[in-house]
Amino acid sequence: MIATIVKTADQHDPPANEEIAVTLEEVATLLEEQGANEFRVRAYRRAADTLRKIKGTAHLILKVEGVAGLTRLPNIGRSLGHAIEQLIRTGHLPLLERLRGEHVAERIFATVPDIGPELAKRIHEQLNIETLAELETAANDGRLAEVPGMGRKRIRAVRESLAGRLRRRQQQANPFQQAEVSRSVTIEELLELDYEYRRLAEEKKLLRIAPRRFNPTGEAWLPIWHPVKGGRHYTVLYSNTARAHEMGTTHDWVVIYRDDDFDHGRWTVITANYGRLRGQRIVRGREDECADYYAKQSGE
Repeated sequence: MIATIVKTADQHDPPANEEIAVTLEEVATLLEEQGANEFRVRAYRRAADTLRKIKGTAHLILKVEGVAGLTRLPNIGRSLGHAIEQLIRTGHLPLLERLRGEHVAERIFATVPDIGPELAKRIHEQLNIETLAELETAANDGRLAEVPGMGRKRIRAVRESLAGRLRRRQQQANPFQQAEVSRSVTIEELLELDYEYRRLAEEKKLLRIAPRRFNPTGEAWLPIWHPVKGGRHYTVLYSNTARAHEMGTTHDWVVIYRDDDFDHGRWTVITANYGRLRGQRIVRGREDECADYYAKQSGE
């Protein structure tokens, strides 16, 4: 097992090329073991080789030339360039955490002033959110106030911190930062991925991993799938959040991640429990599109 490069997102020594290379190799190994596309596996290994061969250091290239400097290196495209940027700036790589069966949301939230590890855990488990953009939304729509320990002063501080932090990210014009609202994939494709994943999982045709959280026995129960559709690379798995366990939906809520050179995204597909779509599979946040899709399917 590889040690975490850093403890926080803001105070750390930049990782050496070798540390980044080893992390990318672990991604490649896990992808290979989990049946991912061989070209995707090879891309991470080639990027690791590149980092071992270059004369300079990746963190200095990023500091001087930005992500564009990383992507000018051999075998490093946009997706890998941003992955290396994440490792350098934050010390973690969300894709690797997913492949390991871990969650990084709590560590991300703990980097926000006035939110410590325990409060970050409470927010994640109670609100079932995973990104800073979702945290900002919750701070503004009243949901964050429902979390014990989140008083008005603390919420105001969180709002101010996130407003500046997310504004800086938007100014960097990085399309990967807005994954949670991505509409880069059609509803039809997302629902097809959801259907196929659940079918393969039920037929026990997918590798199962042992998530580290909410799994005291260490059982390898969580099916994971890495399909490719039209050049789009996905990772699909059931939700292993505290909320999913509490609601008994660990075999209903399906999380779909996109991770390739053209875009990133994250979507959750669930069975609707009420309304006109009750009993239908829907993509959270895109319910209207789902309604239109089912209407067309039924010829309405």
